[in-house]
Amino acid sequence: MGIQIEVVVDYPINDEVERVLGLAEAVGEPVTVTFVWEGRAEGERAVLVPAATLALWEHWAPTASPNSAAGGENRAVAQEPELAHPTEFGAFTLFRRRVGGRTAVARDGVVVAELLDPDEAHWLQTKARDVRQGFMDPKQKAAFEEFLARQGSVDER
Repeated sequence: MGIQIEVVVDYPINDEVERVLGLAEAVGEPVTVTFVWEGRAEGERAVLVPAATLALWEHWAPTASPNSAAGGENRAVAQEPELAHPTEFGAFTLFRRRVGGRTAVARDGVVVAELLDPDEAHWLQTKARDVRQGFMDPKQKAAFEEFLARQGSVDER
């Protein structure tokens, strides 16, 4: 299922983060990133998903991820992340969303990727694959119906 790249960004600085973001954009595949922020003992894991890949997953996934904080009325009230200014890393700017926990990654005003929780990214990818595999586009469906119509009935065989 695509390329699996694991990256650890220790004490992120502009060019280190910019290289990781550029890598995800260049390969066009999700990149698992562990950020070790200064002053924190544990790393923060996320999956950097190129915008086009995420759009494709969200097109095929029929519902929102159960792991997503957005729209979860049944969940315990999660603590909202503190509103912060966008963070700039070279040519890239990170915009953390208060709802859903995602972080949009923009370059020159265009969103090129999003940082997602690893569980949400896995759920979206799996659900999108499963739904897509069960779908026939209209041309394929018409060709299959034509093929079936040309087949003799079971009694004729």
